[in-house]
Amino acid sequence: MKIGHMALWTRDLEIMKDFYVNYFNGKTNGKYHNKVKGFESYFIRFEGETRLELMRQEGMSRQDIANRVGWAHIAMSLGSREHVNQMTERLQQDGYRLMDGPRKTGDGYYESVFQDPEGNLLELTE
Repeated sequence: MKIGHMALWTRDLEIMKDFYVNYFNGKTNGKYHNKVKGFESYFIRFEGETRLELMRQEGMSRQDIANRVGWAHIAMSLGSREHVNQMTERLQQDGYRLMDGPRKTGDGYYESVFQDPEGNLLELTE
């Protein structure tokens, strides 16, 4: 078994697409748009077979994060501590909010934690 893809609801589809493509070398398909349902999405493929679907639908509102149940974060494995440190510095310089790290966690990961453009937690791991 393998995970086919992960999906993330967004408010601004284009900003989120640009973030994941530009910072993590994602390759995207053309935008899917269902005019009847007011639904739009992009699939972004990363190295290997990992895919992220970004979705937006007219009239959708964001849940109160304090009461959210569901996925906690996405982790992007960058391959080394050096790459984690480099991406940490790059994202900070570009104004993204560093939540924690870089540090070695109790379960042995070396990571930094950021918020993406819409506040979703993103772990950068080695």
